[in-house]
This record gives sequence, structure tokens and C-alpha cells, in this order.
Amino acid sequence: MPKLGADRSTWYESSVGGESMTGLKRITTDPAVMGGKPCIRGLRVTVGTIVGLVATGHPDEEILRLYPYLEADDIREALSYAAWRAEEIEVPLSVP
Repeated sequence: MPKLGADRSTWYESSVGGESMTGLKRITTDPAVMGGKPCIRGLRVTVGTIVGLVATGHPDEEILRLYPYLEADDIREALSYAAWRAEEIEVPLSVP
């Protein structure tokens, strides 16, 4: 189960489908920040924003220039998180 910090941020330490994703120390969620979307280190920069920039061909150097408070490890971890979520399996709780 994800751990909830004193600041309401959830740091991603979770297990889905038997596969643990404990290495994500930079991805947080907080209902008060960006509507609870996964963000980088509690900042108002979503994982989706970073993944979108990478997907459209923006080099890391440009992303870091656009967001000077980010670090190269933030970009790598955003991509790791996105890859992990893409492999997630949804299991229905009930069948209609």
C-alpha cells in the first residue's frame, strides 16, 4: 500500500500484479496539487506533462531548461512510472 506522508503526498511504493515498484522516490500524488495527478516531487509538474514532452521529441536538455527546478532523474523516473502504469492490469470488482 502506498505510504502517505505528513504533507498528504503519496510516494509511490506499491505492488501491482505481484510486481513491486518501490524505486520511485520522486513521484508523488496529493489531492491538493494538480487534482491528485502524479507529480514530480510534489511540484506542480505532472508525470503526463514530462512524458508528453519526451514523446513529442523534446530532448532532456530542453525540458530541463523549460523547467529549471527539475533534474534529469525526474525525467527518468517519470518515464519509469509511465511504463509501470502501462503494464498495470485492472481487475473488475464486480461484473454487471
